[in-house]
Amino acid sequence: MAIPDPTAAGMAPLTTVSTRTAGQRLAPHAKSFGNFLVVILLTYLGLLAVTFFIGRVIPIDPVLAIVGDRAPAHVIERARQELGLDKPIYQQFYIYLSKVLKGDFGTSVLTANPVMTDIKRAFPATLELASLGILIGAGLGVPLGVWAAVRRGKFVDQVVRVIGLVGYSVPIFWLGLMALVVFYARLGWVSGPGRIDVTYEYTLTPVTGLLLLDTAMAGEWEAFRNVFSHLILPASLLGYFALAYISRMTRSFMLNELAQEYVIAARAKGLSESRIIWRHALRNAMVPLVTVIALSYAGLLEGSVLTETVFAWPGLGLYITNSLQNADMNAVLGGTIIVGSIFVGLNLLSDVLYKLLDPRTRIR
Repeated sequence: MAIPDPTAAGMAPLTTVSTRTAGQRLAPHAKSFGNFLVVILLTYLGLLAVTFFIGRVIPIDPVLAIVGDRAPAHVIERARQELGLDKPIYQQFYIYLSKVLKGDFGTSVLTANPVMTDIKRAFPATLELASLGILIGAGLGVPLGVWAAVRRGKFVDQVVRVIGLVGYSVPIFWLGLMALVVFYARLGWVSGPGRIDVTYEYTLTPVTGLLLLDTAMAGEWEAFRNVFSHLILPASLLGYFALAYISRMTRSFMLNELAQEYVIAARAKGLSESRIIWRHALRNAMVPLVTVIALSYAGLLEGSVLTETVFAWPGLGLYITNSLQNADMNAVLGGTIIVGSIFVGLNLLSDVLYKLLDPRTRIR
């Protein structure tokens, strides 16, 4: 008996049906990815535009910062032409945008180095400081917030709330100075300002710029202890301020989850209280908490200016501060763009993690 041809009967081949189904399944994902890219491009374009126009309205003349205010008029005019500041504002923005997209932020007046070179040197110090700070803040803040929510209205809850209130209220520069006086000057438990002692600074060859990692990779354990002794105090200070915010938000999210019906149902089924809290309620609370931790990390990466100033920490915050004080606008704008990019990147990362943790947000 002859096998009927499916195409002759008006039926599509099986391979065509499968391909079409796969295409229909991939279409929403492709559309979502396209929208994602558009959001990234528009966000970065807005960031560059805001940064550029803020740099133009600040009452600091970049030409005078380069040639000095006593330079002859023809020298000032020539420098203005070479920098393109004599062109219309839209042409200046186009030139600025084309250079930034190539990674060219200009030359620093303060150091005479390319701004990107200075940022590559300073950013690892801030990254190391903020990373240890967020590990301390999230590692302690989440359990404290959960504990406060479970013991709502009791002594533990009050203590956690007071810790958070102090973290919000006390100026970070004052707390940093007091910490130096107590733990460095009086007790001698930690090393003082700076990132590493001069004894080890010129014997260590940086590889990643993260001195804890570099000393560990080189097997220089005395230098490792010295770096850690310098790092632990400012990192703990930043971690405390992150802890204040994260514990407060964790408490709020957990109180909301513990009032849900699934918690009541789990208790009715006889599940242990620890399993309900840590495996069910906290798991659901982690969905919005990921965004909180990511933004806290971004805040530590850009908001450690005062901490780096107090502890003479050679990071990005101190670099931007010194550049602003010396009217080095190329360095200021370059550092601002890096900080803005960090915020954008961590926001996008938190969105991705949000979708991974919460199946309801995924495309079906």
